[in-house]
Amino acid sequence: MKVEVNISLKEGVLDPEGQAIDNTLRNLGYNNFDNIRTGKQIILNIDETDENEVLKQADKMCQELLVNIVIENYHINIIKDK
Repeated sequence: MKVEVNISLKEGVLDPEGQAIDNTLRNLGYNNFDNIRTGKQIILNIDETDENEVLKQADKMCQELLVNIVIENYHINIIKDK
């Protein structure tokens, strides 16, 4: 089963990449936005059919390696086949 993990910095953690994007967009004349924050996405294929087990395994992977839980938040989504 395929899952996506969306990871973002917690509120209050400095985001220099987001600030650089903010500055560059403003220099290009775009001003109709506020508070750009960057993040990352990890796609996993977990060899399991039970959704609860997939979520449990993905959460454990996040807690142990994929996410720095001190400064990052994460959200796990199961990707349904179309």
